[in-house]
Amino acid sequence: MFSDRVDAGEQLSRPVRALLAEPPGGDDAALILGIPRGGVVVAAQVARALGCQLAVAVAAKVGAPGYAEYAVGAVAADGEVVANPAAGYSLGEVEALAGPARAKVQREVARWSSGSLAPAVAGKTAVLVDDGLATGLTALAAVGWLRRAGAARIVVAAPVAPPDTVRMLQDVADDVVIVEVPEHFAAVGQFYRRFGQTDDAEVDAALGL
Repeated sequence: MFSDRVDAGEQLSRPVRALLAEPPGGDDAALILGIPRGGVVVAAQVARALGCQLAVAVAAKVGAPGYAEYAVGAVAADGEVVANPAAGYSLGEVEALAGPARAKVQREVARWSSGSLAPAVAGKTAVLVDDGLATGLTALAAVGWLRRAGAARIVVAAPVAPPDTVRMLQDVADDVVIVEVPEHFAAVGQFYRRFGQTDDAEVDAALGL
């Protein structure tokens, strides 16, 4: 159980630090990337604890028709779409539903990933952080974007995720670091005492804007 996102980031920083100390180690220049919005608050604590640069990895889920909270896919920062294989939608169908998610990605890229915030990940270790993973679709989309951007090593890190999501991400990332992997998982918020919505101003503050 985590008190809030700050506490979650502090707890997450410890296993991330231990991982980065291992071969191919020496990753004091690793780039910590938070998925907006709540993931950036968690990532800020990890970056502060490790003395690493903080940036943003924009990704947005594509919701199911009539049930927006259920992810049938996700859109990455460069517009690439991934489908949720468990949802029963083809990639073409997900792309057809992706309009609102694409618009959200474009807004967030313009706000947080322009100019000095554009992460130069080529050849670096990229630690992708969210405040928790349910389906893991936004993280999956962001991992694809980091691969296309040339990251040398990709670590997915989160305070909590269910076992099936961890296994899925282990297939695409170089390493996955999760503090709690509960067998009984309903939603990320059940593992936080305080899990309110994160607004843009909190993300700006985490990024020092």
